[in-house]
Amino acid sequence: MSSLTALNTLGLTSQAQTLLVLNELHELEEFRPYLGAASDLFVLGGGSNLVLAPQVHKNVLRVATRGISIRAETAQHYLVEAAAGESWHGLVTWCVERGLGGVENLALIPGTVGAAPVQNIGAYGVELDQRLHQLQVYDLQQHKIITLTPAECGFSYRHSMFKASTFPHWIILSVTLALPKQWRAVLSYPDLRADTSLANVAPQQLQPYHVFEAVCRIRQRKLPDPLVLPNAGSFFKNPVVAPALAQRLVQRWPELPLYPQASGQVKLAAGWLIDQLGWKGKRVGPVGMHERQALVLVNYGQATADDVQRLATEIKQQVAATFGVHLEQEPVNVG
Repeated sequence: MSSLTALNTLGLTSQAQTLLVLNELHELEEFRPYLGAASDLFVLGGGSNLVLAPQVHKNVLRVATRGISIRAETAQHYLVEAAAGESWHGLVTWCVERGLGGVENLALIPGTVGAAPVQNIGAYGVELDQRLHQLQVYDLQQHKIITLTPAECGFSYRHSMFKASTFPHWIILSVTLALPKQWRAVLSYPDLRADTSLANVAPQQLQPYHVFEAVCRIRQRKLPDPLVLPNAGSFFKNPVVAPALAQRLVQRWPELPLYPQASGQVKLAAGWLIDQLGWKGKRVGPVGMHERQALVLVNYGQATADDVQRLATEIKQQVAATFGVHLEQEPVNVG
């Protein structure tokens, strides 16, 4: 058995049947005997979006490949390719340091580059699929490397075909971003509009690093560092509901934040709903919701997957009973 305790940001004690670490692509052939049965495999990135059971009876493949480069240019875009094992925030930083805009709103999201498409990560008005050019993946059924376009990945809000599958069919090996040469800042979210440092920059002088620094400030102010207080980031997705339900809710709770979607539905702020029920800063045994952000479930020490699920279930039940809204857990249960 191999320990996964240091490889998940919730800090849950866990062991795997086998732990393989992929540093170079040629090792895929060496690992092939372990990659045969998808039901026996789990692909691990940065461990930032997981709830691990004490025993994971699977072969765990940790993707640790490295490398970032500008692969090509088109008339409208720079194509930046990054290996799946790179830190996502490291990739965002690399782009911003070179004056490349487009992903600065996604700064400080934990996890690896390879894990980002699985969740279709998003923050402050930008989602990964809006910036994606293609993915290089290892097809576990054909045992060969193939290329996928965004249209083939089944992206939606915090979702993709990689997450939809019961068992893995692909190992993401690299991500290629299409970053616009004609960059425009995305400042639609209230936190960014309220940032005084951004407000003091003349529009014609605004650069990606200004937005990057503002996003980092906001996230550091609101969210705990997993290295200090173990957590998996936002534990629940922001629910998307029918307009009629959103209107009924806002009539009773006028301060409820509403975010109209292109589909006609309305996104609600899950953290706001949870906060109204008194969960911000509340602790139940070794777990609780963070004192500054009611959406973040934290491990105060020695928590198990069962502790996490009991708290999550209680919150979901209370939100459903009070608001008539179903909350969906964001981190994946493993084992």
